[in-house]
Amino acid sequence: MNPTKKVAFYTLGCKLNFSETSTIARGFKDEGFERVDFKEEADIYVINTCSVTENADKRFKTIVSQAQKKNPDAFVAAIGCYAQLKPEELADVNGVDLVLGATEKFKITDYLNDLTKNDYGEVHSCEIKDADFYVGSYSVGDRTRAFLKVQDGCDYKCTYCTIPLARGISRSDTMGNVLKNAKEISDQGIKEIVLTGVNIGDYGKGEFGNKKHEHTFLDLVTALDDVKGIERLRISSIEPNLLKNETIELVANSRAFVPHFHIPLQSGSNVILKKMKRRYMKELYVDRVSKIKAIMPHACIGVDVIVGFPGETDELFLETYNFLNELDISYLHVFTYSERDNTEAAEMDGVVYKNVRAKRSKMLRGLSAKKRRAFYEKQLNTTRSVLFEGENKEGYIHGFTENYVKVKAPWNPELVNTLQKVELTEIDDDGLVRFQTLENFAIN
Repeated sequence: MNPTKKVAFYTLGCKLNFSETSTIARGFKDEGFERVDFKEEADIYVINTCSVTENADKRFKTIVSQAQKKNPDAFVAAIGCYAQLKPEELADVNGVDLVLGATEKFKITDYLNDLTKNDYGEVHSCEIKDADFYVGSYSVGDRTRAFLKVQDGCDYKCTYCTIPLARGISRSDTMGNVLKNAKEISDQGIKEIVLTGVNIGDYGKGEFGNKKHEHTFLDLVTALDDVKGIERLRISSIEPNLLKNETIELVANSRAFVPHFHIPLQSGSNVILKKMKRRYMKELYVDRVSKIKAIMPHACIGVDVIVGFPGETDELFLETYNFLNELDISYLHVFTYSERDNTEAAEMDGVVYKNVRAKRSKMLRGLSAKKRRAFYEKQLNTTRSVLFEGENKEGYIHGFTENYVKVKAPWNPELVNTLQKVELTEIDDDGLVRFQTLENFAIN
């Protein structure tokens, strides 16, 4: 292949997708390709797709069109979850030349011997039962924070979810490889590592190709906390039934793990949780939040919630709203339910009208803003450590405290990728926190 060929990537969806895109991109670099921004002209455009929401599906065609405008002769490849679930549908999109499924995406350069445009997208997609091996990955995008994949796939049977169909069974990276990757990330000067996966609390299952747990998630976080050079570790998202007291206590007493948890709830109604086939009731969720706040009152807790699930009446939605309103949480990620093919929920009665779904989503987004504001107000006049990021946004630099408060300061390139000890002083009109730097804390 011509070593001067340029490749560009676009990633839809979750942190896990971003970590895999980054690893695949490094594979292209090893093959002599030059990576460029997706907005630039490239010879190959690779789109890593998502299947979680209907919106992510629709955006795919727009992104392909954007690539073709930059270079009509460019080779366009689709990978990721949507590519595994509906490969023929993607292959039929005008301009798509190659579609690779769950296992094939990590060998994409093997399929690029000829970059001539195809009349119809060529499909290479495995049966999802064959996606039973593990490929490690991590992203090192902005040199401030890295997403480290530790687990893939899911054995849960939530009635709304296509991820098990798109990614296969639950399986884990080996402990040794996770620690090696973490050290590689740290050696590049990156200050924060975010652990990611489909169901990271299930870590250890399938670690050596079997269903047995060789290690637990607690074993993993304990070992990572001892890796020298890592300044911050963050748990991205963990199921409430898999977030054990021992893990919460480890974070509370940790050297590197920060007091920030993202815990999917999906509904504050036990009736809906049962229809979703979630593995807990709302009482367990209250217990997890109470445990965290009892030993880390300053901890940030984010919540995933779905509105408009089949059978969600006005009364059941208000039950969720009131449950979240009374809970000591910090923000919400609100998802509007969308029907996904080959899921149980798509066949359920009690369909909620889309305009009602939109109204409920707006209500919960408003609640999220209120919760975040209240959490930020509690952090005023406290001393925190801020990790500053590398982008100049309209003359300001932004960063996050250990407990996920977003702060801003006038742009100063010397602050990029540094940890600064600050006192949080006020909330501005954008809902961001201003601060004063403590004089005895040098730029590092």
